[in-house]
Amino acid sequence: MRIYKVGGAVRDALLGLPVQDRDYVVVGATPEAMRAQGFKPVGRDFPVFLHPQTHEEYALARTERKSGHGYAGFVFHAAPDVTLEEDLARRDLTINAIAEADDGTLVDPFGGIADIEARVLRHVGPAFVEDPVRILRLARFAARFVDFRIAPETAALMRQMVDAGEVDHLVAERVWQELARGLMEKKPSRMIEVLRQCGALARLLPELDRLFGVPQRADYHPEIDTGVHVMMALDCAAAEERELPVRFAVLMHDLGKGTTPAADLPRHPGHETRGVELVEAVCARLRVPTECRDLARLVTRYHGDIRRGRELRAATVVRLLERSDALRRPQRFEQLLQACDCDFHGRLGWEDKPVEEPDFFRQALAAVRSVDAGAIARACDSPGKIPERVNAARVAAVSEATGRS
Repeated sequence: MRIYKVGGAVRDALLGLPVQDRDYVVVGATPEAMRAQGFKPVGRDFPVFLHPQTHEEYALARTERKSGHGYAGFVFHAAPDVTLEEDLARRDLTINAIAEADDGTLVDPFGGIADIEARVLRHVGPAFVEDPVRILRLARFAARFVDFRIAPETAALMRQMVDAGEVDHLVAERVWQELARGLMEKKPSRMIEVLRQCGALARLLPELDRLFGVPQRADYHPEIDTGVHVMMALDCAAAEERELPVRFAVLMHDLGKGTTPAADLPRHPGHETRGVELVEAVCARLRVPTECRDLARLVTRYHGDIRRGRELRAATVVRLLERSDALRRPQRFEQLLQACDCDFHGRLGWEDKPVEEPDFFRQALAAVRSVDAGAIARACDSPGKIPERVNAARVAAVSEATGRS
């Protein structure tokens, strides 16, 4: 039995990055031998075990054979005679196919160390085309390792996979899992760029793909292209280290501009309302978690109103706060403001421009929450007039706090 550290732990150590998770491959062992040493089996599709003390993952060396479409279409073979090189050969990228022995010796049969030094993302071998999830993983790595380029032959294989319809067989959960992880990387726009270049974005997120090339008013959007704007706003959210729901909402917020009639361009009247339906369709298709879906829906519907906040009457501001459920969900409303801040700054030349609307709405929300609706209700002699009087008090509070009539 020989044990090697593999994958991201070896790669990140070579890159001088903090090592998060450690995975190991075991050569020359059987499941029975692993259990005899106290390892706990956890793998469903192939033998994976947890170390009895560290609880780190140890997988038996294995090979895999394509048996159908998509991520699940594989037959795995794990046996004591499977070599380390055979196990590494099934991995996606050369930088992830490096192993380290107990004495620190590196096993690198596919040139991963050279690719790390050259800053190249390259597939290990022709088996790359058999798993469409690898397209998403590579795009995610491109968003993390921003100074790496994709090898031309790897880019060509990704396009072949898309043309062959492999990405059409991806299950929603895997698409969302990789998309969500990629959104949390250093430069998530690069993930979208990679998916777009190989054609996968048009298959997985056509609502987003169609934004590229759609013009906007140059006085509000000097970058003009809607897709470029969304990418700039997304990278702004990453630079500000926003949470996943905010980043996803930013990614979705302008989908309605992809359905603007040509006669209206470069204006986009009503794109907020049109966008909500598109966001709901994306979220249903990818089975997006409720927290991300609800915030994306809110940001899509109200980002235009937030941008025009200081132009709105006090009564309109109160109505927006109520309809967005800001009184009961102030933390989510704060995320809405954060996403709108990224929308504002995600424009060419606007990156450092001051914006007053978020603080304006925070001030307005504080004013509305200061109104004692219970006291108003107790003092009201007619129950039917309670909503009207509460609303009037809230409007008056916003007007006094913000100076809006």
